[in-house]
Amino acid sequence: MAKASKSTDIRHYDVVLAPHITEKSTLVSDQNAVVFKVAKDATKPEIKAAVEALFSVKVTGVNTIVQKGKTKRWKGVPYKRSDVKKAIVTLADGQSIDVTTGI
Repeated sequence: MAKASKSTDIRHYDVVLAPHITEKSTLVSDQNAVVFKVAKDATKPEIKAAVEALFSVKVTGVNTIVQKGKTKRWKGVPYKRSDVKKAIVTLADGQSIDVTTGI
């Protein structure tokens, strides 16, 4: 398998959808990690390549979580929220990503 190039590819924007900003994700930033919402079919190597290409940082690890959608009710009618895949990306020492700015 050939190594993926570090240049920005159009697929990178389809892999990383948005930063996931919560209290827990800001606490994780103390351990030099950032949380992103990613595509459901994205793999860990794809997520690593996308973050490195988009933000010009060195990624040391990627952990993924699939958060199942809750069943809710609106006017008595039940519906289900969509499933969301999140990636906790650990950065190398000295690297950082400011998620409050755009790409």
